[in-house]
Amino acid sequence: MEDKIFLLVKVTIKTTHSSINDAITELQTETVLQVSSTPNVEVLQTKIIELNTKN
Repeated sequence: MEDKIFLLVKVTIKTTHSSINDAITELQTETVLQVSSTPNVEVLQTKIIELNTKN
């Protein structure tokens, strides 16, 4: 069976950016995400769903 699931990640940050939106954008573009397969679950694709922030 193939399906899509959503895993939420809570991230606490401290930043020198003057705007939280800049920090979010940086994290969204610079983060390397790895979700490993298990014996019973094969991970086919992972993607960070971008939060659309306004400056």
